[in-house]
Amino acid sequence: MLQDYLKGHKIILASGSPRRQQLLEELGFDYEIRLKQVDEIYPSELQGSEIARFLSELKAAPFRHGLAINEIVITSDTVVWHNGCSLAKAVNAEEAFQMLKTLSNDWHEVITAVSFTTATDQKTVHHVTKVKFKALSDLEIDYYIKMCEPFDKAGAYGIQEWIGLIGIEEIQGSYTNVVGLPTNLVYETLMHMVR
Repeated sequence: MLQDYLKGHKIILASGSPRRQQLLEELGFDYEIRLKQVDEIYPSELQGSEIARFLSELKAAPFRHGLAINEIVITSDTVVWHNGCSLAKAVNAEEAFQMLKTLSNDWHEVITAVSFTTATDQKTVHHVTKVKFKALSDLEIDYYIKMCEPFDKAGAYGIQEWIGLIGIEEIQGSYTNVVGLPTNLVYETLMHMVR
């Protein structure tokens, strides 16, 4: 049924994230990967979902010209938002430690924006999930960083990894959104676009 809806459409995922690739596969979509480099710089006045939406659309910009009429490019960006501040990817273990220490024993928001770009149109959606960490000990944080090296993840953690298993007390919203793609929203948006 799914492939019948998508017949004649070509899905392109513009992401090197293995987590996003796996989620799209689990949704049942056939897709190809195309990567184009962009400098992920955004205006300093943007906040929360505005950052995620801006960067998702920025990643789509190099694809806007030259798309075939049947192609849909999916780009996305995830922001970890805590106390009015965006926690990006940590550059080293020290920075990762400080991020996780900041998130410890508190709520934060994980915001993922997804852009669907065609030759003639663009639609951007986003989802916000609230996540609560327990009070993490220094030992637990150090162990996680050494074991998983979470330097490719916003907020320096992956919910599907060890720190998520032992440290997350509660989430409000989509779990897969925290992994990197709000799958329900992606599915519904694509189905709406191709019907």
